[in-house]
Amino acid sequence: MKGVIRIGTRESELALWQANFVKDQLEAMDYQTALVPILSEGDEIPDLPLYDLGITGIFTKTLDLAMLRGEIDIAVHSLKDVPTVLPQGIVQAAVLKRGNFNDLLVYKNNEEFLAQEAAIIATGSLRRRAQWLNRYPTHTIVGLRGNVNTRLEKLRQNNWNGAIFAAAGLERTDQKPRESISLGWMLPAPGQGAIMIAALAKNEAVLEACALLNHEDSAICTGIEREFLHLLEGGCSAPIGALAYVKKNEISFKGILLNTEGTKKIEVTGTAPLGAHTNLARECAGRVLKRGGLRLMHEFRNTTPQPTAIYSTKKLTSGQLQLFRSSITVSTEDFIKISPNRIPPGIFLASIENVVISSKNAVNALLTHAPAKEFRFKNIYCVGRKTKRLIERKIGPVRHVENNASALADHLVEYMEGTELTYFCSNIRMDTLPDVLSENGLSVHEVVAYTTKFAPVKIDRNAEGIMFFSPSGVQSFLLKNQPASIAFCIGESTAAEAARHFPDVRIARIPTVESLIELVNANYSEGIKMSNTTK
Repeated sequence: MKGVIRIGTRESELALWQANFVKDQLEAMDYQTALVPILSEGDEIPDLPLYDLGITGIFTKTLDLAMLRGEIDIAVHSLKDVPTVLPQGIVQAAVLKRGNFNDLLVYKNNEEFLAQEAAIIATGSLRRRAQWLNRYPTHTIVGLRGNVNTRLEKLRQNNWNGAIFAAAGLERTDQKPRESISLGWMLPAPGQGAIMIAALAKNEAVLEACALLNHEDSAICTGIEREFLHLLEGGCSAPIGALAYVKKNEISFKGILLNTEGTKKIEVTGTAPLGAHTNLARECAGRVLKRGGLRLMHEFRNTTPQPTAIYSTKKLTSGQLQLFRSSITVSTEDFIKISPNRIPPGIFLASIENVVISSKNAVNALLTHAPAKEFRFKNIYCVGRKTKRLIERKIGPVRHVENNASALADHLVEYMEGTELTYFCSNIRMDTLPDVLSENGLSVHEVVAYTTKFAPVKIDRNAEGIMFFSPSGVQSFLLKNQPASIAFCIGESTAAEAARHFPDVRIARIPTVESLIELVNANYSEGIKMSNTTK
């Protein structure tokens, strides 16, 4: 074919290894290629167990959309991450020769805990959890997600005895520790250890190129495993394991279905001659369902805990999202949009004795108009420790800081030198600082440094709590939503505004995003909703 084959891949180390492996093989056959790394939703939320995310294809759908939009020609996946039903227009173009399909236990110190009653094992997979508890019912399972490096580091940092990994992932990235053992007794996820290439059904030239990489036995065996999964109606997070392999022109198959705690297990085996294996998955799945599998799947769908839904009225970073408990799912959107205003040049040319800056937005707005060296501010007062750090990094030393505008007003009345100050603020100002100062004989010159615009979004009514970061954020939220949930507020002024509308208001211990997240986590400790303790 002519042109470059654009290879879409996630950005994790393992995903890039697999994409480069495909790239090298295509280029060895004289095809031109280019890698196109794309961040997936599963990578953006690395601390949530897959079953808490509530959807299948968490690692593949972003690449699917990129392919359908024409941004990439093929996508390279770990086959175990791919939903059993592909999006319309996308097909399986190839399955490469399968690697190690086993799970691997990476342990610390020694393996003696395997013979002990108490041990802590980490995994984010319900399949691994259920099989481990079936074999070691007195052990404790803790959640674990993230890329390989992240999970290995978490194992080192925590008091866990071990963590379970896919052997292929550790081997391909050359990170298999010496302190590890293969779990040959644990049935893998359908398709585990295999690399799959997806492409558009209409792209015949790309399909022709990928077909050269297809390993027939691997494609047949993983196809049987995935059909078994599909017939049991299990998503990628259901406690289902399956393994098929070819030996002497015969396909052997073993499947398993468990409940989430591993107390119930249904196993099935089957064989069929290679070439006459069409009904093998259906026959095995049928036997599982007849032996109680239908009831187990029904129990699984009805008892799997649903994540607590929280909505943040400010976009949070990936690092901040990782701070939430695994039982909490967070949606984020900016309900407030900020744009700097035009400030008269004379403000910067004149020497100003006293300046009040109440937010980081005001700092950023000032810096859009003039370099810091042009500011002639003698005494700078501000609200918030983060604002203070930003001012001192970008502009100059801060004379005094308080956690809220009311406390700063009291300090200025008592200790400010002179009788005049300039206050850089937003067009929407809810604090009473200028009023307090005026009542005490001080002159306040307000400069609207930036404009705050409401950008309300209609949210899912199932959200159990809303995170607010400013009084104006509360106002924006209420333009399109009802105050039916808990209001988690970053500070007292925000809480005061929320209390006018919400029946249940909680305030962070200190006015930081991290402290607000701690408040949310404490409220849903171990999935249990706590009573209101702060109003």
